[in-house]
Parts: sequence; C-alpha cells; structure tokens
Amino acid sequence: MTTTTTTMALPEAGSGWREIDLREPRAWAEHPQPFQSRIAFAAAHVVADPRGENVPGAPAAVDWEATLGFRRHLFRYGLGVAEAMDTAQRNMGLDWSATQELITRSAALAGEYGARIASGAGTDQLLAPARGLSEVSDAYVEQVEFVEAAGSQAIVMASRQLAAVARNAEDYLQVYSTVLAQASRPVVLHWLGEMFDPELRGYWGSMDIPTATRTFLDLINEHSAKVDGVKVSLLSADHEQELRAALPAGVRLYTGDDFNYPELIEGDGVHHSDALLGAFAAIAPAAAAALSALDEDDIDGYRREMAPTLALSRHIFAAPTYYYKTGIAFLAWLNGHQDGFVMVGGLQSARSTVHLARVFELANEAQLLTDPELAAHRLGQLFATAGLAR
Repeated sequence: MTTTTTTMALPEAGSGWREIDLREPRAWAEHPQPFQSRIAFAAAHVVADPRGENVPGAPAAVDWEATLGFRRHLFRYGLGVAEAMDTAQRNMGLDWSATQELITRSAALAGEYGARIASGAGTDQLLAPARGLSEVSDAYVEQVEFVEAAGSQAIVMASRQLAAVARNAEDYLQVYSTVLAQASRPVVLHWLGEMFDPELRGYWGSMDIPTATRTFLDLINEHSAKVDGVKVSLLSADHEQELRAALPAGVRLYTGDDFNYPELIEGDGVHHSDALLGAFAAIAPAAAAALSALDEDDIDGYRREMAPTLALSRHIFAAPTYYYKTGIAFLAWLNGHQDGFVMVGGLQSARSTVHLARVFELANEAQLLTDPELAAHRLGQLFATAGLAR
C-alpha cells in the first residue's frame, strides 16, 4: 500500500480521540554484513499459526514461514538472532517441542546467511517441579547439547526450576559449574530480572542485587574460558556499567537493558556493551543505521539514529514488562511481517488497545512503519474488533 491517508485518530484512555499526522516512510539502508564495532543480536519473537489452537496452556502452533521470514528481515540489517529466548515466549507459551524445531530451523537459516545465532538453553522441558539440583543440571546439559548440535551458540538462560529448588548461592554455583563443564564452546550467561519473570526473584541466591552480583562474578571468574559473555536484563544502567567493568578480560557484556541501550552500547570511553535485545527486533532498521554510524566513529550520527527509538522501546517494555512480547508481535503485524496479530498462548490479549495505539504512534514518530497506510488500516481493524468507533 502507499501512503494516501495523512492522519490517524487514536483513542485516549477513558474517552476521546486525538489526531496524529502519519510520517512518510523512510527508505532504510539494508546492511547484511555484521557490524565491526559491536556484536548485535536481536531477540526474535515467534509468529503463531492463525489456524492453530494457540490458547492458554495448549502446545504452540507456529507459522514457520512467517517466523523464519522475520529472521531473514533481521539478517538483512546485519543483526544476529538470539533465538528461543523469552521474546519467543519461553515459559509463556512456547513449549520445548516447538522450541527444538525453532532452534533447528533458525540455526540452519543463519548458516545459509552466514549470520550469527545464539539460542536459549534452559530447563523448561521439566514439566513437574524438579526433584533436586542434579535433575536441573541434567535438563540444562540436555538443552545445551541440543543447541550446540544444531549449530548455534548456547545462551544459558535463567531457570525457574533452579530458582524453585536452590537454597543458597552455592546451589547455583554447583549447577552452573556442571553445565559449563559440559559446554563444548563458550556460552552466554543470561541473568533475567524479576521484572521479566517474577518466578526468578532472588536469583543467584539472594534478594540483594550486590550480593547476587558477587556470586555471578565468582562463577564467571572461575569459568571465564567457557563464558563468551553475559546478558543482564535488570534495567539498571548503573548496575550494568559496574558489572562490565568488573568482568574478566575477554568476557563481553551483552546489554539486555531495553530502557537504556543507546548509552550502554555507546560506552563510557573505557568500556562498552554489545547488544542482545528484544528491542532490536522492533527497531532493526534504525539499530542498523546507528551501528553503521558507530562503525564509522560517527558518534553524533549514532545518537541521532538511536534517539527516536528509545521512547518506543520504553513503552513496549513498560510494566508489566514480561508482556513486552505483545508489542513486538504487534509491530511486526503492522509492518507486514505476518498476516495476523495472534500469538501462541493467546498472548495478544496481554496489552490494551490504547497501549497498542501508543506503540503505533511512537513507531510512526521514529519512521519505523514500513507502510504507514497498511499499518493504519490494520490498526483500524483492531479498533473495530475492540468496539472502538469514532
């Protein structure tokens, strides 16, 4: 579609409407090569099969063509894919059987494109509470081995099952040491905060973040040869800056801070963060433009490209943060990457229509609507379905 509609009416919370002007779409330059100054992964969502029984509690029915098509989109902008992470609804609708197929398919596709891929290895094949630490360790090792056999780097995800049975920091160190000893290549360690998953509260054996961080660093220092990097999703720029300065040489920090990523990726002149972000799935063309500028040491250009994306990301990841996946899928639908706005587990219902209208507005401001006419048409369909008529 081409832009013939120049304005869009958006609903206000409570009552009323406001008009916004639709911006002309920007012709973003593709960048299929990896970036030189930073490693950048986008954590990608899965597209649900609209004919599948994607209701709460049901096994995931995935639209594989659209799901892989979205990964091709990310590869065209030089981004690696962080596969089968919480963005793909791990522990929120994507079961282990579908996860295995997703990792296998995506790793093969990344090989075709010569693109980076790292995939989540967890313990979510355990459908009943773990009987002890050894069962958690075995589940982790099984998934790490599967990921590596598929041709992907492993991201060792935080485990709900471990959080439920661990009594102290030593239990975490025991399990993770076992897993790292079995990994065949360096992994990414993922510390996911409770704002993304309340069942991970008190991870690393303490409710006190500085104490938990010391345990985390003890693990990394002891096994640094098996740790490529860490992804920390606590939404605290200060904590991330302190942690990355304390990491041993050669261990990267992949920012998972969807609220503060521009400054963290830019760095402080001494240290910088690489990227492993759900936000990059939403802002891929702008992220590519920003990282291209950074490759050319054009800091002003980097900041100029990143700045319009931040309000959009912060809104998508607004509390309750664990429902951010809905905004990622919604924006993919607006931009024509999938035919319908449905999600596994029925998670499309997790955000209000007013919230999603604001996603549209902020994406429009950042010129991240590929075809504003199509996006406005689809948003109008959503309004009609919700019973919103002007």
